[in-house]
Amino acid sequence: MSDKIAVENINTLGKTTNVDKAKYTAMKDAMLATLPKAAPGMTAKEVKEAAKVHLPEELFPGGATAGWWQKCVQLDLEAKGLVIREDTKPLRFHQV
Repeated sequence: MSDKIAVENINTLGKTTNVDKAKYTAMKDAMLATLPKAAPGMTAKEVKEAAKVHLPEELFPGGATAGWWQKCVQLDLEAKGLVIREDTKPLRFHQV
């Protein structure tokens, strides 16, 4: 049985969901390694592609499910105040 971690969602504050800790941590580390610390930031698509190169192949073979995990971590980091969503089209994100 894998370890779990509780994640938040900026869209449903106060509610948590338990997800796989290893995949969450790998994606979080990959995203924080690639997200800039200032605007204009990166689009979700750019974040996903940039993060893929930092993901362990054993957890994300061929980048499988990277998009889902990128969104999960992005929403959690926004809820925790570590990532900012810019009001642009398309949406852009950067670290605080």
